[in-house]
Amino acid sequence: MSMPSNNVTDVAYEAHRLTVDTGVPFEEFRQRYEAAVPALDQPVFERLIREDADWPAVLRATERNAPHGFIIYWSFDNTALLRLSGDRWRSVQYLMGNHTIAQRMFHHNPAVMEYAPLRTTLYEDAGGVTRFAIDQPSRQFGGFDDPAIAAVGVELDHKVADLLEFLDAPVPQQLRSG
Repeated sequence: MSMPSNNVTDVAYEAHRLTVDTGVPFEEFRQRYEAAVPALDQPVFERLIREDADWPAVLRATERNAPHGFIIYWSFDNTALLRLSGDRWRSVQYLMGNHTIAQRMFHHNPAVMEYAPLRTTLYEDAGGVTRFAIDQPSRQFGGFDDPAIAAVGVELDHKVADLLEFLDAPVPQQLRSG
């Protein structure tokens, strides 16, 4: 429920962080994840912007860049920097998404870009177990109180489930039940 106050809207929503034991060593899962979710092909998309390409051209380029529906827009390996503090965790953060899917929500409310692309983290816990963490997309986008945006959030749940299945990782039931 949103509560306007002095030109500020405060929207409460429930987030659900899903953490998956990948069942494989950190570097192996990282390589598989980054192969399945490649980095944004920046030169291609910069060219499309420069040429003021039509949306179908963007859709085609995105399909080629995102074989499993997602692209990595940004990543940061926390390990190297935070090791300087004495921490020995292995952890990489990612912004993973698909601008053609985000556009379908952006069309209704540009504020959806607060959660698109999706934030994911791959890390190794104290027991040496490699985990993949993500906030459930349908919960984030459901907070916009717009059925069209909520439907895309559920679609993203299913796409994340498909990605995890492709990576041979357990799929949380929450991603399939939406």
